[in-house]
Amino acid sequence: MEIILLEKISTLGNLGDIVRVKDGYARNFLIPKKIARRATKKAIQEFENKRIELEKIQLEKFNNATNISNKLSGLKLLIPQKTSVDGRLFGSVSSIDVSEHLKKLGFDINKSQIILSVDHIKTIGEFVANIRLHPDVSVEITLVVSKQDS
Repeated sequence: MEIILLEKISTLGNLGDIVRVKDGYARNFLIPKKIARRATKKAIQEFENKRIELEKIQLEKFNNATNISNKLSGLKLLIPQKTSVDGRLFGSVSSIDVSEHLKKLGFDINKSQIILSVDHIKTIGEFVANIRLHPDVSVEITLVVSKQDS
């Protein structure tokens, strides 16, 4: 299926690009999330009429992501966890836990935006997490997993 992109998608293309994707990907993900539209003559004409407005919205999203990136840059996020005597965690730290701790600090970061250096953190120590705020903006933060005081 040919679609016209309404946002920049790092794996597909830029705003306004007409690309061919699998039908299911377009129908089940891109179109319902309003990231893309089916590339009909009418849709292409409507897009061209709205192009300036959509570019302005994309620029605002980019600037917002850049501001958040500047605030997160160099952040060391302390995550206290219950541990055994040898330093292994009871459970693990995942992107969900990182997202919850960032929300406590006032950052609305979705778990899908967080990429951990390992799948699940199961020991105490320092780890790196990459946060993708926008297709063009990402920032690394340090996660400090420590023993929780009882």
